[in-house]
Amino acid sequence: MFKNKVIWITGASSGIGKALALELSNKDCKLILSSRREEVLNEVKLQCVEPKNIAILPLDLANYREMKVIADNAISCFGKIDILINNGGISQRSPIIETSIEVDKKLMEVDYLGTVALSKAVLPHFIQNQTGQYVVVTSLMGKFSSPLRSAYCGAKHALHGFFDALRLEHAKDNIKVTIICPGFVNTNVARNALTADGSVQGYQDEMTENGLDVKIFVKRMIKAIRKEKFEAYIGNFEKFGVYVKRLSPRLIHKLVMRSKVR
Repeated sequence: MFKNKVIWITGASSGIGKALALELSNKDCKLILSSRREEVLNEVKLQCVEPKNIAILPLDLANYREMKVIADNAISCFGKIDILINNGGISQRSPIIETSIEVDKKLMEVDYLGTVALSKAVLPHFIQNQTGQYVVVTSLMGKFSSPLRSAYCGAKHALHGFFDALRLEHAKDNIKVTIICPGFVNTNVARNALTADGSVQGYQDEMTENGLDVKIFVKRMIKAIRKEKFEAYIGNFEKFGVYVKRLSPRLIHKLVMRSKVR
């Protein structure tokens, strides 16, 4: 499926995005790697199997009004885009009562508006080609919530609403949407999470530390992309929370309250 495809990955400088780039570079495809950190992206490029098939395109999702120009630049790298993997974003760890509204705003700007703006900028290209696939990395927190992640949960829930609508509107254009919902994955997502005043948490939490190895995660993610799944829940035991929520919202509430997820 991936041979000769052009795949654009946001948030590609670390974590899931970096692991995706390294794994997909084995698939005989061309990659466009984006994040804010151009120097680190170039380091990732050199670790890929065929660096000549990798283009670097820095972007900041917070600058969502600039996405049309960035999308045009991405298309010009290899002449087309076949798959856009919306992986970039930030998390949050703080009680609602203490969290500045500016933190809520930041999460919505980066995780939701940046992703939506970028996807809308690519949409005319997909329509013109009558093909394309959006891959959206949300979270299990986009399906049910847990304490200390209110802004993050809100942004991730919003992504599900938008991309479910996009899938419906553009099925006629052969445009696919695959939503990937990670559980706990051992990356720096917790270290980089924003706290109540907008500062970075700076340390790992136990559940993330013991989460799924990122290399295992991306292999499962790539399998879901290949199968063009509508949604994929990837994690350990926590992924079953999606099904518990469907069965009983009250039960998932009780289970999360009893868990160590804080």
